[in-house]
Amino acid sequence: MPDHRYFASLIWQIADLLRGPYRPPQYERVMLPMTVLRRFDCVLAPTKDKVLAAHKRRAGGRWTDEALDKALNRVAGQRFHNHSPLDFERLQGDPDHIDRHLVSYIEGFSRNVRKIFEYFEFAGEIEKLHEANVLYLVVSRFRSVDLHPATVPNEQMGLIFENLIRRFNELANETAGDHFTPREVVRLMVNVLFIDDDALLSTPGTVRTLLDPACGTGGMLAEAQNYLRDHHAEARLYVYGQDYNKRAFATAASDMLMKQVDHNGGGDNIRFGDSFVEDQFEGTRFDYFLTNPPFGVDWKRQQKEIRRERDQRSFDGRFGAGLPRITDGSLLFLQHMIAKFEPFAPDRRKHGSRLAIVFSGSPLFTGGAGSGESDIRKWIIENDWLEAIIALPEQMFYNTGIGTYVWIVTNRKEPRRRSKIQLLDVREFYVPMRRSLGDKRRKLGEPDDGPPERPGPDHIAEVVRLYGDFADGEHSKIFDNEDFGYTRVTVERPLRLRYQMTFEDKVRFLDACPNLLDDVQAIDTALGREPQRDWNAVWSRIEELLERRESRWRVDEKKLFRHVFTQTDPEAEPVAATNRSRTARDTKARGRIDEADHEPDPALRDWENVPLKVDVDAYFEREVLPHVPDAWMERSRDKVGYEINFNRHFYKYTPPRSLAEIDAELKEAEAEVARLLREVTA
Repeated sequence: MPDHRYFASLIWQIADLLRGPYRPPQYERVMLPMTVLRRFDCVLAPTKDKVLAAHKRRAGGRWTDEALDKALNRVAGQRFHNHSPLDFERLQGDPDHIDRHLVSYIEGFSRNVRKIFEYFEFAGEIEKLHEANVLYLVVSRFRSVDLHPATVPNEQMGLIFENLIRRFNELANETAGDHFTPREVVRLMVNVLFIDDDALLSTPGTVRTLLDPACGTGGMLAEAQNYLRDHHAEARLYVYGQDYNKRAFATAASDMLMKQVDHNGGGDNIRFGDSFVEDQFEGTRFDYFLTNPPFGVDWKRQQKEIRRERDQRSFDGRFGAGLPRITDGSLLFLQHMIAKFEPFAPDRRKHGSRLAIVFSGSPLFTGGAGSGESDIRKWIIENDWLEAIIALPEQMFYNTGIGTYVWIVTNRKEPRRRSKIQLLDVREFYVPMRRSLGDKRRKLGEPDDGPPERPGPDHIAEVVRLYGDFADGEHSKIFDNEDFGYTRVTVERPLRLRYQMTFEDKVRFLDACPNLLDDVQAIDTALGREPQRDWNAVWSRIEELLERRESRWRVDEKKLFRHVFTQTDPEAEPVAATNRSRTARDTKARGRIDEADHEPDPALRDWENVPLKVDVDAYFEREVLPHVPDAWMERSRDKVGYEINFNRHFYKYTPPRSLAEIDAELKEAEAEVARLLREVTA
């Protein structure tokens, strides 16, 4: 039986007919809806006559559209039907009017399918194809492609969609990763998502729900259902998805209609809209979540609504923990899903939720303490929801070669995992692909990658085993939650100012404050023009002089005077603080500067990230004071942050080569160069 590549290539060849009226990046506007339409036609073919007869009997009766759809769907044996007398065979009977017939054929579908083709915006493409005199040719060529489920099983149909979408997006130089995730990555995520739920899913009558808020063409939803059919056939998994890309949504919705999936209700499990501002599942909670949101996509267009929700609803809404930088909304998807977690209350049959999401490296460590990203990580980790992170190999995705990470987040950790986080480094678990697909040059190894006598490595099984073992090793490390937290402590140093009045500075000051001419002349006479390195003493003398002269300067005039006539000088005395409280109340006791409080120098301000498990005062005494003896900590500005640095925890030291080895290589290279020169000169 031909595989999905054969059918994808067959359909791809039809796209050559579009050359002229369409540019290659525009081919998907026609090819995806035509592929879906042909698939629907093949799926409905066995029951076509029965549906037409049933529709004829009910025509003119008191049937609502919804009731008629349900009745005809039952006759078709699907969640959709077509009551038009046309099909791909009959569409070829009238070439001159094929555009009208094709529109009529689509209008004969049930409402859910008509809605799909509205999102494909296919009516305009039909008109364009007809005007270019290629519509009949395209329909005829698709008629020759047999997409009946007996020939192309549902799983292969999904792979055909995947193959076509990847090709179309490569032509358009777009991000194919916005629409689907490599199947082996999805399988790994699904296996880990359900890893501890065998007992729960084996209970007769179990019904669970799963959401993908960035579902693309629905590959993750289909894979999750495949897993349950293979491992827990007695359980039912209702899957739901949302996407804001019209063609991706239409493809996913049609794919879900055709596949043998469990639907709760009328089959509108895939919904269109932006998950951030058009949450189609508002107020609904789910047992599982699975998604691969777009990497590095900004949320500038949605920021007004998102900020309003954060400000007005805080943690009662979705984004109370914080907002990431505008250039990457990945962590917004994570908060969106956590807001839909089922509570963990086994006594009320509430079993909590589990979530698997694909991220780039950015959400691991971007943003220091107090930033939106760090606050989101802090919220998740301090609530003990982050269970594990899996570092995948590079060059695994179609649209990017960067490293990617799978986060597992849950509010129902098993007892041994509580207050712990597991990091798995499986960046070396891959096999090279025989042929690159975009940026994808590697894949997780599977037994089918080798011949029967020498099967390939089963990397998915190996990662799942490491995950389940929950033990320290070369590729797995277990940490306490606090290991990823730190206190960002502000370290201050005293401001040291040198006073000196010069003619130029005097002119500059008097230009701004001409009313103080007499006072400035008196100060100039009293203090002279020599530099003085004790601003405290200088200002004390100036205040005495002004008091004798009965002069009262405004605060802004005093600030300007100091700004104009002083410069920082490391040899000067520290400037004493005035009317200022500081939490470094132990300054005098430790004798680090002086018995007085001192004003900090903003230019010398620094910060220390002190691990949460370390005593801050002891760290300061040990790590800072030996190098900066006049420093102090400003504890009122402390901020707690969290970051996860994989390279730090999995770093492998490679000792340098010996000098003798390097010297031998250099001599060998010199000898080779000399040999080549002799050949040339000869």
